[in-house]
Amino acid sequence: MFRKTVFWLHLICGVSTGLVVLMMSVTGVLLTYERQIIAWAGHEDYAPPGPAAARLPLEELLSVAKLQRPDFTPQTIMLRNEPNTPVTLGAGRSGTLLAHPHTGTVTEPGAARLRAFFAAVTGWDRWFNASGESRATARAITGASNVAFLFLVLTGIYLWLPRVYKWAAFKAHVLFNPKAISGKARDFNWHHVFGIWSALPLAVVVATAVVFSYPWANDLVYRSVGEQPPARGGPPGSAGGTAGGRGGEPAAAVNGAEPSNGSAPARLSYEELFARAAKHDDWQTLTLTLDAAATNVRFAIDQGNGGQPQLRHTLMLDAVTGAIVSWAPFSSQSVGQQTRVWIRFLHTGEALGIVGQTIAGLVSLTSVLMVWTGLALAWRRLIVPLYSRKT
Repeated sequence: MFRKTVFWLHLICGVSTGLVVLMMSVTGVLLTYERQIIAWAGHEDYAPPGPAAARLPLEELLSVAKLQRPDFTPQTIMLRNEPNTPVTLGAGRSGTLLAHPHTGTVTEPGAARLRAFFAAVTGWDRWFNASGESRATARAITGASNVAFLFLVLTGIYLWLPRVYKWAAFKAHVLFNPKAISGKARDFNWHHVFGIWSALPLAVVVATAVVFSYPWANDLVYRSVGEQPPARGGPPGSAGGTAGGRGGEPAAAVNGAEPSNGSAPARLSYEELFARAAKHDDWQTLTLTLDAAATNVRFAIDQGNGGQPQLRHTLMLDAVTGAIVSWAPFSSQSVGQQTRVWIRFLHTGEALGIVGQTIAGLVSLTSVLMVWTGLALAWRRLIVPLYSRKT
């Protein structure tokens, strides 16, 4: 009786949310290698204009960029540990510009159409690409579908277990059956085989999506390890330490202005600060938060691919002396913060590198096949008999 109840709950959830789950699975497949594809398509290599050409000092580079785009106020400067790559100027939600390190010429990031495509796919994955007031409704639907999807995965594991614990019964659910020629037999076999082989990684992908969907699930991550959830609006898993906030006037930093107090000691140049931050080995990107009024300056150091939280750290330097004020590696965060940040990148698999992304993409693909075969089986069980009775 219990198994039968679970089966019908599984069937009802699958039928009622199948199309939404199918949409999220398809978009998950399309987004598998988003980071690598955009990096490859939008890669810029700015060779020096001449053999004796020198890179512009960062203060001068910011001033030149400000003259070209007076409407753009950078909040961060990011350097990549690659020769001849542009300097990335970030302005939060206002966008990003690339600055030529030798001429100061600013351009928009490349592969604009590709970026727009992935942004649209992400929008569909999260809220049907809706906008305005309808976005909240769309988020509610995708959130409920994520919960239903998690229920489907967990109950699917239980239903997968054969009634008789013999190898022949397990074999029918673990391996593809070449004798399953009819549509019903093939769909039944595929649904079970794809389901069991992808169950564990798919459960991780879907469970992490539930955390994004509901505040209570996000808070549960912290409470499960005995911590108080952070206040709403704060970044989950911040690496600790501040750069004096972003309340300082970024324009002052752009113009290279020093504090008006003549007795204040001179701050180190951005070049000198970056040189001190670069002493940390194996960095891939260094990101400086601009704030001319801050006593200390904040560097975000990424030693990975951008999606590996365990390789992202925070360094605070004294703006005048360049001395290390604080060093906050990922391991210095609380267990709750670490867990929450890991959840963010486990959802896409990026936390485990290219292998993790591939696994996440593959289980998204298998979920497409499971939805398709599951709906086909439900159609034969629920709809086809109705037509048979009429005839």
